[in-house]
Amino acid sequence: MVSERVAALLAQMTLEEKIGQMTQLTNTVINTTGVQRDVTLDSAKLVPLIRDYHVGSFLNGEAVPATQWVKYSAALQRIALRESRLHIPIIYGIDHMHGASYVAGTAIFPHNLNLGATFNPEFARQTARATVLESADLGHHWIFAPVLDLGVNAYWPRLYETYGEDPLVASVMGTAFVREIQENKEIAPYKVAACGKHFIGYSDPRNGWDRTNAMISDQRLQEFFRPSFQAAMDAGLKTIMINSGEVNGEPVHASRRILTDLLRTQMGFKGVAVTDWEDIIRLVRIQKTAANEKEATFMAIDAGVDMAMTPYTTTFCRYVKELVQEGRLSEERINLSAGRVLQLKVDLGLFENPMPRTDRLSRVGDPALKQQTVEAARESVVLLKNEQNTLPLAPANIRRLLVVGPSADSRANLAGGWTLAWQGRKEAEYPKEVLTIYAALRREYPGAQVETMPYQDAAGRSLLPAVAAAARKADAVVLAIGERPYTEGLGNTSDLTLPEDQLLLVRAAQASGKPTVLVVIGGRPSIIRGVAAKSPSILWGGLPGFGGGQAIAEIISGKVNPSGKLPFTYPQFAGHISNYHHDNNENSLELSDFGAGFENRGPKYKSAMLTDFGEGLSYSTFRYSSLQLSDSVLSGSGTVRATVQVTNTSRRAGKEAVLWFLTDEVGRITRPVRLLKHFEKRDFKPGESREMAFEIQPRQHLTYPNAQGQAQLEDGYFTLRVGDQVRRFRYAGPTAATPGAERQGGSGSRP
Repeated sequence: MVSERVAALLAQMTLEEKIGQMTQLTNTVINTTGVQRDVTLDSAKLVPLIRDYHVGSFLNGEAVPATQWVKYSAALQRIALRESRLHIPIIYGIDHMHGASYVAGTAIFPHNLNLGATFNPEFARQTARATVLESADLGHHWIFAPVLDLGVNAYWPRLYETYGEDPLVASVMGTAFVREIQENKEIAPYKVAACGKHFIGYSDPRNGWDRTNAMISDQRLQEFFRPSFQAAMDAGLKTIMINSGEVNGEPVHASRRILTDLLRTQMGFKGVAVTDWEDIIRLVRIQKTAANEKEATFMAIDAGVDMAMTPYTTTFCRYVKELVQEGRLSEERINLSAGRVLQLKVDLGLFENPMPRTDRLSRVGDPALKQQTVEAARESVVLLKNEQNTLPLAPANIRRLLVVGPSADSRANLAGGWTLAWQGRKEAEYPKEVLTIYAALRREYPGAQVETMPYQDAAGRSLLPAVAAAARKADAVVLAIGERPYTEGLGNTSDLTLPEDQLLLVRAAQASGKPTVLVVIGGRPSIIRGVAAKSPSILWGGLPGFGGGQAIAEIISGKVNPSGKLPFTYPQFAGHISNYHHDNNENSLELSDFGAGFENRGPKYKSAMLTDFGEGLSYSTFRYSSLQLSDSVLSGSGTVRATVQVTNTSRRAGKEAVLWFLTDEVGRITRPVRLLKHFEKRDFKPGESREMAFEIQPRQHLTYPNAQGQAQLEDGYFTLRVGDQVRRFRYAGPTAATPGAERQGGSGSRP
């Protein structure tokens, strides 16, 4: 239902005006050069798009000064309000993915995968707050974030945009981000809409490449991929962006089953569903499920699309009008989508406050916000390995430190894609104030000779002999490996193995016999099995943003105690990828099952994974003890309180994320070996002990959905795990799904 104001508007609008509200064009069709970086408006290009096609939304840009954005946005709205017969304002969308990343000089936070590693939703909230404080005044009304996809495929080039592979972490982090974006009062009188991406199943393409087919059963879609979107929608999420790929061979942009039956009917979403980039046309050019663009347009709107990110042409407007005139689409259907877009504009207060402002631009570049990026980065770095307490490298013991690798002196590598521009920018264009790992280590070790050097020349020829000689002279070597920025299809890869030149670099440094610190930078896990065994210490740095160099240097020196835990499962092998919540089939193979003589064949590996989800070391040590349950049997809607003592047994203060896992021992549908159900991160003083608690509620924690999304609650045994503590309990209650439980999605565990 729309408000009376929107209903009155719709009653006055022509069909063409309604269709215009469903159309979104990129900034390159209205700027002076046709280049995305240019946010200088060309009014001669804009006027006919408003006057003749009634276009209701524009998007895109790159990082330019705030004053330039204000000038552009003000001119855009003035022309829109003047040329629109009913004076309807524009809603402007932009990809601020980890801070206001398309505004110059802003606070650039770690990407979502790193935020997931903090297990601290406060950092997701801070990211959202900085984003709106530094962009809402500039005319940025619609933030195309957060990514709510589940990061289950390590090959997928957008893995780093997710909060990781766990649905609970994605739900909690995503909800914190959405609430802050949409409810922040500091930006009043403005309001901003969040956009959950990319509904649904986008993140698990069968071949790992972007925008390709995902094979996901309906039950798995409900249990693992739905919860983060459902949680955000329950928190008031105003818009979603649609999966550009396919699920089980069906393009999502043309799927009524997904965009209407699931999204609207089951999940109760009332907001705007926008396509991704050129994805209606993609139905014709790439997916070939429509013979022409007009047919693709019909399929998408009939499925449930509200707005088309066309983004270059107005052919969408013409085809929708023809489809209505031909009777294939009703004007009532157009009213539904146009009404949703207009309602969004009303809810954001755009009719009352359409123009940007300049009196609060001091917020852009606020040092306090930039300091938060450092704090977030500190908690996002994961110490994966630390043999013989190689780390920290105490400054008093270091006279000479070698820092080498492709990420050693790179700002771009720390920030990844969606920073300053879609694929990042050239190294020289990043703010000089941002510390690289090398620059930060120089500051962290003022009494030492900290040096870096190339390991290849400009032609790609090896300089490893010089690196090896420098390593032998050093007290320790920091090896900052990793990837250049990328996102979407330009980041597709067929091999996660660390490139050969980097493997050779690491081995050359290891051969020196000096302590080495391997720092893994990048948006997905590089396979490092070939060098991990001889690396006494390994840090996963991910994409820690503009504060990442300082954070990593402080962890290496010991100034900061690491507390991150992996939000994904780090693979050992390029050919075998598995998530922590796999089912028991993946670790139950017994060679003796095949008969005598097979017991000793094949290599023996402890696990196919290098490091599991939820693992991460600290310079402190923590002991878990005395796990207790208030009862061993639950029935009906009763609850069980679980408590555990967590003690910092070291002499150093530290932070510990306490992760509670449940295993549903028997289910009609094969159950995960474990599934995270609760987490909480706390500070612990040296020697301090805290009682941590988890209230187990059957409807919330013991159910799982069937293929239709209906919650299944079955009698049987569950195993609770926290740290190294294990307890078992039984649920004995009604087997019927709780009324309304179909809205619960899949945060359940028990079959």
